[in-house]
Amino acid sequence: MTYRTIRQRLMLSAGSTVIMGLMLAAAANTQASAPAYDAYADTPDNESAGTAASPYPSSFQTHFWEALDLEPQDAWTTLRQSFQWQDLTLPPAAQARVDEWIEYYRASPQNIATITERATPWLAWISQQVSERGLPGEIALIPFVESSFDPSARSHRGAAGLWQFMPGTGDALGLVRNGNYDGRLDVITSTDAALDYLEMQADQWYEGDIMLSLAAYNAGAGTVNRALRQAQSQDSNADYWDLSLPHETMQYIPKLKAIATIINDPARFNVSLPEIHVDPAFAKVQLEQPLSIAQASRLLDVSQSALAELNPGLLNGSIDPRSAQTLLVPEEVDTQVLAQLSQTTSSDLASAPTPDSYRVERGDSLSAIASRYNVNQNDLIRWNALDRPEALQPGQLLTLSGR
Repeated sequence: MTYRTIRQRLMLSAGSTVIMGLMLAAAANTQASAPAYDAYADTPDNESAGTAASPYPSSFQTHFWEALDLEPQDAWTTLRQSFQWQDLTLPPAAQARVDEWIEYYRASPQNIATITERATPWLAWISQQVSERGLPGEIALIPFVESSFDPSARSHRGAAGLWQFMPGTGDALGLVRNGNYDGRLDVITSTDAALDYLEMQADQWYEGDIMLSLAAYNAGAGTVNRALRQAQSQDSNADYWDLSLPHETMQYIPKLKAIATIINDPARFNVSLPEIHVDPAFAKVQLEQPLSIAQASRLLDVSQSALAELNPGLLNGSIDPRSAQTLLVPEEVDTQVLAQLSQTTSSDLASAPTPDSYRVERGDSLSAIASRYNVNQNDLIRWNALDRPEALQPGQLLTLSGR
């Protein structure tokens, strides 16, 4: 609900006890802070001015909305409210490391725009998970540093997904990997694993210190523990900023704090952020039967590309409940349709009607479309009068029947 909507609704119910209470409180604040004078002394006569008389002074009405101090709520606003590191005072040398990355990101606002746009489907949900655990909101931006918010990102060293888990670490955390599915690429399971891992290391090694756990997330607990012991031999209060660590780890939290600083006040750094709704952009469907993206696309009337984008862990375009049980779908899908999908059986899938038409997506081929909808390729060519069937264009509408 926007500021404008709330204001309109409040105006409509201005006679209510709640509104009267707010207005009286606003008036009391106004009178307490304003100089003592007659609010009506210099006010023109309402009747002669041609306007209806107001039972409240103009200053009262002005300060009422200021007292409410309403702001539009989106995912960025909610994220900022959960930040815990923005008011930290760092030693000059440590702050210099953060400032260096602020300037680096500030010099490439388009890069920030691209990455934050890529975060659109995921940010609200990840922020919710971080907040529910009481972790610093800055943790929700780790995928910015790790993978540029690309769920399918893979490093040359073998790390994969938003959170860039190495195979061994993913296995240890219970993330399934096989020829059909990679849990490191599944945003839901990998996010849960990453937050579990950070909390576990913080509790096991660092007395709850999340910054040290983040360093261990990057460099390994053994590396961080050795550096911490060395630093504490000289200062028992040593923390992350005092450690001598590999270069990448020395820059890890400065990067994270820098991007959080920019997102905390984007106007100051001349950065534009995409609009991201406060609620997650997807819904979860629990499945008990194998289901392909193509089948789900037909049943839900949602494009295959949209489903594939939300389910990057499905390596061959289908979900097998033996590996994964949750399919993500766009949140705008009708809830009744979702309920039907969750109860879909193999026989339902086999009997699902073929749609009358199909809109071509990037990467489609005529043979694949024919196979997907169990129609003859030559029939598709004839029904659609295709002179060049090998040159389908994204957005092109194909008839799937001779009717």
